[in-house]
Amino acid sequence: QVQVVESGGGLVQPGGSLRLSCAASGRIFRVNVMGWYRQAPGKQRELVAAITNGGQTNYADSVKGRCTISRDNAKNTMHLQMNSLKPEDTAVYYCNVNINFGRDYWGQGTQVTVSS
Repeated sequence: QVQVVESGGGLVQPGGSLRLSCAASGRIFRVNVMGWYRQAPGKQRELVAAITNGGQTNYADSVKGRCTISRDNAKNTMHLQMNSLKPEDTAVYYCNVNINFGRDYWGQGTQVTVSS
């Protein structure tokens, strides 16, 4: 079994910052790509940022320059530092991990609300 747990969401004013964290645990011997996705009400889930186990990163155009993704391979953890947050960043943020022979696991999601 594999568990994926996110933390760090909350309510923040426009222009503020949040740091999301994700931890994967269980029967893991290799974590491949880790990524953050988000889903706003009435919209499809979309990729925010992803990082390979070699440290290569990919960002959605909407967050480039405002977000930084990082990971600790030894701890199977990942973080997303989000700065200059906008109301349109409001969504449930999900952690996705691709592990072992390529199976995907999702966390339960953490709510991010950007509002004054």
